Amino acid sequence: MRVPEHVAIILDGNGRWAKSKGMPRSYGHMKGCANLESICDDVKDLGIRYFTVYAFSTENWKRSRDEVEGLMKLFRSYLKRCLKIADRNKMQVKVIGDITAFDPDIQESIRVLEDYSSKYNELYFQIALNYGSRDEMIRGIRSLARDVRDGRLNPEIIDEKIFEGYLDTAGVPDPDLLIRTSGELRLSNFLMWQLAYTEFYFTDVPWPDFNRDELVKAIETYNIRDRRYGGVKEE
Repeated sequence: MRVPEHVAIILDGNGRWAKSKGMPRSYGHMKGCANLESICDDVKDLGIRYFTVYAFSTENWKRSRDEVEGLMKLFRSYLKRCLKIADRNKMQVKVIGDITAFDPDIQESIRVLEDYSSKYNELYFQIALNYGSRDEMIRGIRSLARDVRDGRLNPEIIDEKIFEGYLDTAGVPDPDLLIRTSGELRLSNFLMWQLAYTEFYFTDVPWPDFNRDELVKAIETYNIRDRRYGGVKEE
């Protein structure tokens, strides 16, 4: 089986999964967080080098106050737990998105985790927190515009490669495979620039039930896709 270099997943369905079991949405988020730890182990074991997950979008702040506060509590716990996950998988962790919206202690936990895990290079794990692709591109454009204004960048040489250097994912190859769980068929403002030539895989399985077998199924489907990038497939 040919394993994609970079897999991205939109983690969807925690709340609906919990509701189907007569439990509060917070229970679904807790189970989804625990599942992410297991999937990180599976990703490393399968030989995937880059792994990106959509955990909290810029739009998720619109959820109820109780749900958002519960998610913040979960992030605080997971970011500390992730230190051990990084050790186990020799995993470098990076958070993409605008973290300035989070409380100072969460921002500090992110910095600690990124600094601590920077010594590892067997798996590169990106967690999208307070992330939105439009927001990412606007922030990138503003930074690029400042460099042009200050004379650090000649606008005549700006191309795709230079622009990509201003995105949160700078230096990371674009995803080969995007997986979205729980039956939704949209990108929801996730990595819209980076997914230009990515293969999409949608499954009705909610995130808390998404396991290694489901991941392998997605990769097997990826293997039968025609990866031409707009060119002509070689015979």
